[in-house]
Amino acid sequence: MNEVPGRLQHVRRDGELPRREDLPAIFDELDYQMACQAYLWALPLVSFAHWQKVHVEVFGAGPVDLVVYDDYRDKLGIITANATTPYILGMFDLGQTGPLLIELPAGHTAGGISDFWQREVAVLGEMGPEKGSGGAHLVVPPGMEVPEHGEDVYVHHATSMNVMFGFRTLDPDPNESRALVEAVRIAPHDGATAAAPTRLLTPGGRPWSGDQPRGMQYWEQLHDVYQREVVDERDRFHLAMLAALGIEKGKPFEPDRRLTDILTAAAVDGELMAQANTFSKRFPGSTYWPDRRWDLVLALDDSSQRTEHFDQLLERASWFYEAVTFSSAMKSQTPGVGQAYLSSYTDRDGRWLDGGRRYTLHVPADPPAKLFWSITVYSSDTRCLIDNPQQRGDRGSRNPDLVHNEDGSVDLIFGPDEPPGGEANWIQTIPEQHWFAYFRLYGPLEPYFDRSWRLDDIVESG
Repeated sequence: MNEVPGRLQHVRRDGELPRREDLPAIFDELDYQMACQAYLWALPLVSFAHWQKVHVEVFGAGPVDLVVYDDYRDKLGIITANATTPYILGMFDLGQTGPLLIELPAGHTAGGISDFWQREVAVLGEMGPEKGSGGAHLVVPPGMEVPEHGEDVYVHHATSMNVMFGFRTLDPDPNESRALVEAVRIAPHDGATAAAPTRLLTPGGRPWSGDQPRGMQYWEQLHDVYQREVVDERDRFHLAMLAALGIEKGKPFEPDRRLTDILTAAAVDGELMAQANTFSKRFPGSTYWPDRRWDLVLALDDSSQRTEHFDQLLERASWFYEAVTFSSAMKSQTPGVGQAYLSSYTDRDGRWLDGGRRYTLHVPADPPAKLFWSITVYSSDTRCLIDNPQQRGDRGSRNPDLVHNEDGSVDLIFGPDEPPGGEANWIQTIPEQHWFAYFRLYGPLEPYFDRSWRLDDIVESG
């Protein structure tokens, strides 16, 4: 039997109290372990808080502005974005705006509102209460009474002071898609807090990153958003851990050298734990087909992150390390509705996918998608779209140049160099960088749900 893991074996004394001179090392280890757990716990909150900071400080977004992520370059900072549909997102501080009115036009959209723990507050668009016919949505901050409003307004109670509103346009016509985006209206309910109308901003090709910051910046971001947020009862023990680490509500974050060293190390090791927890999922039922290397990306049961007896801490950390936002549409069990997400981090033989090697993926004929299917490649380091010279990270049924085999199947190629047959079915990878892939089905059909249609593994091909 292996020895029990632990970093205090050198000071352990069976049957005796620790020596007084060993107490500093024991407390260092205690604080380090709390920091590692706090890192995993805070992943969704820090992720959204950092993205909000980018909106304000990099893109110049105001209290009711939206950022449109349309082309490949602009999406490069979004964790596991799809490269097919545009994203339109706003990060709003209800402490600044008060109750917020969001007006969404009729049309083919999929979106929602979530709190900064990335729990779904409302589903909007075709999966929402308006069923794609458009509507006005009033978002009320925590602890505030619902203000007077029209009978046709949908009311949503936010579960955090900061919220994300985002949607994607699903209309393949770019003109119709753009018209939908331009028709969105956002304003404080009282009409006075922010008189300026909603602006549509873009990254404009500027480099940016939406993945969680590393090192001490992780803890600084956590401290900042904690000052602007409400406290959930479920989080009080974790907040006690933060207090021991110098992060408290209403107090400055001024760690001494000892805590700085501990927090810096915990950010490194916490991310290592997050990587293992994400890229080698050990949750029951994660593997979609028992003989394949494809996982169900989402281990969360639903947006509440709650089961009968516990909240899904590691399941939450897994998803929000590699992705942002959760919608019930991502877990749709209704054929033809919502989306299905599968992920692969290794080749058929269980080796991490290597950007310097060539691989193939055989996609059998008739992928069960009512709307379309796609496969997308991401950097394992950033979890963002691969920033390759090709400036293309996905292939799928919406690509008119995609080459099909005689039986309707498709063979996709991943590797650093263009294959002899041309680039139509090729996604370029980067040497010395690991990568992973998502296979998405939009409007998944019954052969997906009953598992009668089976996707092949990614196979090294020389």
